[in-house]
Amino acid sequence: MRTRTLYLFSSAALPVFDIAHVIEDAQADGWDVCLGLTPTAARWLGDSLDGLAALTGHPVRWDYKLPGQPDVWPPADAVLLAPATFNTINQWALGITEKFIVGVVAEGIGKRIPLVTMPCVNSAYVQHPAFERSVETLRGAGVTVLYGEGGFVPHQPGAPVAYPWGAALAAVGAGSYDPARGDRNE
Repeated sequence: MRTRTLYLFSSAALPVFDIAHVIEDAQADGWDVCLGLTPTAARWLGDSLDGLAALTGHPVRWDYKLPGQPDVWPPADAVLLAPATFNTINQWALGITEKFIVGVVAEGIGKRIPLVTMPCVNSAYVQHPAFERSVETLRGAGVTVLYGEGGFVPHQPGAPVAYPWGAALAAVGAGSYDPARGDRNE
C-alpha cells in the first residue's frame, strides 16, 4: 500500500514556527509530508530548513523548479495550506500564482486534489471586503476553509495567536472535522 502524501504549505505567520511539530503529528497519522513555504516563511525558518528537510525526507521548497527539472516530490494526495495569511488567501482566490505554494494550490483545484486551508489573520485584516470574498471564492471552488467556529477565529492585532493545528490536520486526515466532538468523522 502506498503511503499518503501531504503537501504541507505555510505562509509567514507566527504559527509557522510550530511546523516541525505539525510535520511530526502528520507523520504519526501516516502521512509522507512535503513542506512548501512562501519565500518570507522560508526566510523566517532559514536556520531550520536543513533540519526540516531531514525530518520530512524531502527538500523544502519555496520556489518553482526550472523548466525541464524533475519534480523532487511524490504527487500529493492532499494539501494543507496553514497558516494562510491575508495575502496568500487573496492571491489564491484571484489566481495570482507568483508564489510556488499558491501556484500549486491554484492548480490543485483543477486537479481535484483535496485542499484544506486555515487562515491566520487578525480582526483588522478581515474587515477588508476582499477577504470574505476570497474565502467564499475558495469554498465555492471546493476548498475546505477552516475559518470561523471550528477553525481559526481572528484575533486582535498584536494579540497572541492560538492556532488550532489539530483541527487542520483532522480535516485533512478525514475530509471533515466536527469541532463539537473534537474528532474526525470517518
